[in-house]
Amino acid sequence: MPISRKVNLDFFKKWSHNTAYVLGFFAADGYITHNKRGADFFSIQITDLDLLDKIRKVLESNHKIGLREGKGKEKNLYRLQIGSKEMCQDLRRLGYAENKTKSLFVPNVPRKYLADFVRGYFDGDGSVWVGNSHKERINPDPAMLLVFTSCSLDFLSRLKSRLAAVGLLGGSVVKNKRNYYRLSYSTLDALKLYDFMYNSIHLKDDGLFLMRKRIIFERLLKMRS
Repeated sequence: MPISRKVNLDFFKKWSHNTAYVLGFFAADGYITHNKRGADFFSIQITDLDLLDKIRKVLESNHKIGLREGKGKEKNLYRLQIGSKEMCQDLRRLGYAENKTKSLFVPNVPRKYLADFVRGYFDGDGSVWVGNSHKERINPDPAMLLVFTSCSLDFLSRLKSRLAAVGLLGGSVVKNKRNYYRLSYSTLDALKLYDFMYNSIHLKDDGLFLMRKRIIFERLLKMRS
C-alpha cells in the first residue's frame, strides 16, 4: 500500500522565520518542474543531509529524501522533491518561475525576516574565507571575505540594495570569468553580516543554518580577540 505523503500546503502563504529561510535556500538550490502529465513539483538539493532533513521538518513533510551518490571526490547530493500544484503556484507568486537561473528574483521579504532569507541564500550559494592579510608583517591581520554568487546580476544588485537598507553599505558586484556574478563583502562588513544573519533569538529554536559556515565566522572572531 503506497505511503500517503504529507506537507503543509500553506507554508509559503504567510511569512515566518522558517519560510524566509527556506525561500532564501530555494533561491540558491531549488527549482520547479512541470511534467508532461501536468503535475508540478518543487525540489531542493544539498550535500548536507542534516540541514535538508530540518527543512523537511519545518515543511511538515514526510516525503522521502533521495540520494545521488557522488563519484570520485564528489560529495553525495540529497534531494527533497514535493509534488504540489498549490505550493508551486505560491512559489511562482513570490517570483520563482521555472528556469529561474538568470531571472532570479528577490521577493518582498519583510524587514523582520530579511536576515533569515539572507542566511538561507548564503547557506545555498554563499561562501566565506578566513585568513591573514599583509602576511609580510610580523603580526598579520586576520581577514575575511564573504561572497554571494548567482547567474543573475539583477538578483545580487537587489540583494545588495536590501542589505544597504539595513546598514551594510559596502560590498561590490563583479562578473566572474565563468559567466556568473559575485557580491563580495570584506572583513568589517562580513562581520556585520554575521551579526545580522545569526544573532537572532529564534535560531536557538529552529536551528536552520549550516553549522560549518557559522564556525568559520567564529574562527575569525577568535583570531581577532
